Amino acid sequence: MKRILLGLIALVFVATSCRETIEKEVNIVQDTTAVAPRDGVFYHISSGPESPHKVVMALKQAVMMAEDKDVLLYFDIKGIEVVLNDAIDVSYPTFPSSKESLKLLMEKGVTIFACPSCLKAAGKSEADLMPGVLLAQKDQFFNFTKGRILTIDY
Repeated sequence: MKRILLGLIALVFVATSCRETIEKEVNIVQDTTAVAPRDGVFYHISSGPESPHKVVMALKQAVMMAEDKDVLLYFDIKGIEVVLNDAIDVSYPTFPSSKESLKLLMEKGVTIFACPSCLKAAGKSEADLMPGVLLAQKDQFFNFTKGRILTIDY
């Protein structure tokens, strides 16, 4: 009889200990899922008006991603021609035009950068950029999001 009583006491002790451990693990899982940062999408656009499909596709994707991701656009090489004050409005069937998409992105607060060296090579300066387009700053390539960074090249 003593053995049965000791066995029951041990069983109650083990069950209580397991319940406390499970409750602690549930709390840990709940705490870590609540603080996941937003991921970011970095669009590198080196194509210009000579490749309209690439340009407007990148911009359309950026607009969609900006709904729930941090987005940064970086224009260099021929892409510089898309973000100049006197840029043509690049278009391609079934896509919003470049100027429409850039306006939406700016309204969403998306950072749009132009490569300073590429701008200079094109014989242009910061004053030639559309309002809202900034000269690229290397630290911002990493600081625009707290989450992972996905890079897409066009």
